[in-house]
Amino acid sequence: MPSFSNSRRVRHSAPDMFDLVADVENYPEFVPLCQALRVKRRTKSDEGVEILVADMTVAYKLIRETFTSRVTLDRPRLTIHVEYLDGPFSRLDNRWEFIPQGDAACDVKFFISYEFRSRTLGMLMGAMFDAAFRRFADAFEKRADEVYRTVG
Repeated sequence: MPSFSNSRRVRHSAPDMFDLVADVENYPEFVPLCQALRVKRRTKSDEGVEILVADMTVAYKLIRETFTSRVTLDRPRLTIHVEYLDGPFSRLDNRWEFIPQGDAACDVKFFISYEFRSRTLGMLMGAMFDAAFRRFADAFEKRADEVYRTVG
């Protein structure tokens, strides 16, 4: 089963990075392969946890697939967990963790594992997904620099 993990220090606070990744509606503006994202449902708890059910459409050349996932935004623990619900995968698990390193930096840990339901789709999309996941960290850090106006 393909998987990818990355850990890197960024020049933004953990809460700022959490907010940036939690802002899923803006993913089509900067996330590789994300053509569209629609939040279908939001549920908030008293403990600072928010759960979204969202449809994400990924596209590359003539291939276009939409999948549904449950996104748990756990602000008190500065973690985000994405669980697969429906679409072209047989399995998808994605986790983010934001570890404070002072007031103006944090370590961002990203992990994803997935498996396509169709072997053919896996062959067509697999290498492209791997390349996109390797660019994710850069895309989010660049977006944070734009949103939070970091220079340097």
